[in-house]
Amino acid sequence: MNHSRHHAREVALQILYRYDVNLQEGKGTLPTGPALAHDVAQHFDHFCVPQGVREFAAELVVGTLAKTPELDTQIEKFANNWKISRMALIDRNLIRMAYYEMSHFADIPHTVTIDEAIELAKQFGTADTSSFVNAILDSLRKSYTEKGA
Repeated sequence: MNHSRHHAREVALQILYRYDVNLQEGKGTLPTGPALAHDVAQHFDHFCVPQGVREFAAELVVGTLAKTPELDTQIEKFANNWKISRMALIDRNLIRMAYYEMSHFADIPHTVTIDEAIELAKQFGTADTSSFVNAILDSLRKSYTEKGA
C-alpha cells in the first residue's frame, strides 16, 4: 500500500466531508478557483499535512468537487434505490471521491482504489459503510470496464 496516497485519500475525504456538512447546515457555498486552492492549503497547513501528500489530496478534492454533478448521476444509476441526497455524508463523499479517482487516474488500478475506499469506510463509516461502498464501486468498476474505459 502506498502510504502517502492512502494518507492523501484520508485528508481529501475529510475536506470533502467538511464541505458537505457546511452545505447541509446552510453555511455558505463551495469555494471554487483561487478560494478553493487557498482553503485547501489552509487545511493542509492547519493539520500539518506532509508535502508528499498534498498534491494528490488536492487533486482529489478539486476534481471531485468539480465533477460532483456528473459523478452523482453515475453513482445513482448503480445505487439501487438510493438517492445521493439520502446517503450518509461519509458514504457519498467516499463513493464520489473513489469514482472520481477511478475515472481520472489511469495509473491507479480500480481494485486498488476500491480497496482503499473500503479501508476508509471501515475507518470513518458505520458497520454497513464498507459493504455499501464496495457494492456501488464494484458495480461502477464493472460498468467502466465494459465500456472499455
